[in-house]
Amino acid sequence: MTADLVSFEPCTGAELWRAPVGDADCEVATVRAGWAQWAARPLTYRIETMRRFANVARGKTDTFADLLARETGKPLWEARTEVEAVINKVEISVSSYSERTAQRQMEGAMGARTALRHKPHGVLGVLGPFNFPAHLPNGHIVPALIAGNGIVFKPSEKTPATGAFMVSLYHEAGVPDDVIRLLVGGPDEGRALAAHPDIDGLLFTGSARAGMALHRQFAETPQKILALELGGNNPIVVWDTPDIAAAATMVIQSSYMTAGQRCTAARRLIVRDGTEEPLVREIARIAERLIVGAPHDKPAPFLGPVIDNGSADHLQESFLDLILKGGRAIKHLERPDPDKPFLSPALIDVTDVANRVDEEMFGPILQLIRVPDFDAAIAEANATRYGLSASLIGGAPELYNRFWGSIRAGIVNWNRPTNGAPSNAPFGGVGLSGNHRPSAYYAADYCAYPVVSSETEQVRASIGVGLKDHVPK
Repeated sequence: MTADLVSFEPCTGAELWRAPVGDADCEVATVRAGWAQWAARPLTYRIETMRRFANVARGKTDTFADLLARETGKPLWEARTEVEAVINKVEISVSSYSERTAQRQMEGAMGARTALRHKPHGVLGVLGPFNFPAHLPNGHIVPALIAGNGIVFKPSEKTPATGAFMVSLYHEAGVPDDVIRLLVGGPDEGRALAAHPDIDGLLFTGSARAGMALHRQFAETPQKILALELGGNNPIVVWDTPDIAAAATMVIQSSYMTAGQRCTAARRLIVRDGTEEPLVREIARIAERLIVGAPHDKPAPFLGPVIDNGSADHLQESFLDLILKGGRAIKHLERPDPDKPFLSPALIDVTDVANRVDEEMFGPILQLIRVPDFDAAIAEANATRYGLSASLIGGAPELYNRFWGSIRAGIVNWNRPTNGAPSNAPFGGVGLSGNHRPSAYYAADYCAYPVVSSETEQVRASIGVGLKDHVPK
């Protein structure tokens, strides 16, 4: 008997969705048989199909957002912004494909020309995350379909209903059933898809630990594309700013939005020692006012729960570990109901914690670190194996130029939060945050490969040097 995968609502524990666990062999074989016909379609046909997908999704915004909010626990207003991002991704991807993979011709000698075109890879696996279960995998899938690839999509086992709904929208828009397939399952099915010999590449968004395992696995298959979009232990540096209220607000937005479950969320707040009190008081004051609640609550919450009780347990253990190592809790991580994964925003001073663990705490925990000067601030910001996002709040342009030039990250902001990166720009990091294949606007780069052709309409050839005068009979 085939087991079922069940999705539960984080806020209530109620069953939301269930379906039989799928088979990677079956889904890959289906797409392997069908993708070539999709690739043979004109580019304009594939683009118009994606535009129909955007229209179908737009027409079901309310249903889509409600399902997404219930399955992730995020506020309904935030779920709506995610659905909007899914819709907007289509036109962004059309522009990206045109710019990043445009056909070009260069004239050569004697009527020859050099042509640059791009081809799809073939069958691509997509593994999606739970925090943005629609927007992030869609950011891989739409450009991959425009390029002519076939897709086997395995959503996170924690948010399969959203993934299934999105695949149904692709099909309704006209993407053939044998061009994009849903693989229902957990880690075993994900591993089976990643290791399948008949995929031509894997597009992954998730944890650094899983990304490292995939990188090792794909080391022996250099013929396959691997794009890794991983997490971050992101710093936000507040320095010499007179507007404490605005700075505190940006810290709050960076740290606690989506219950801290963003790969670009600020994990470490770095400040000048001795000047931090006004900022810390304001952060704590605003954090105390933040509403933690269910998606449809009135008034609307700022943040919902973390994804499940296991994640909440791990975050509580991590926070307690910081305290036991010498951390000073400024605002405790509270869990009103031990049977539900609601957590209050937490702030802890870890300046005196020796050998701090370089870990992405995927939840509403912000660590405060006090440093003596700006050189130390930069050194502290770079004291991580990750390199996704970093932000400087305050300072003159000269200070920001110094910050930008010294910080090792793929996203470096000034007087803006660490999160909320635009989809019409590349998105990615260095270190453990990715493998130098940025997504978003640059996703077209890993969804097709360049083919260079030297071409002429007539057969012409000669050898002008290195020949004997004659050949003896």
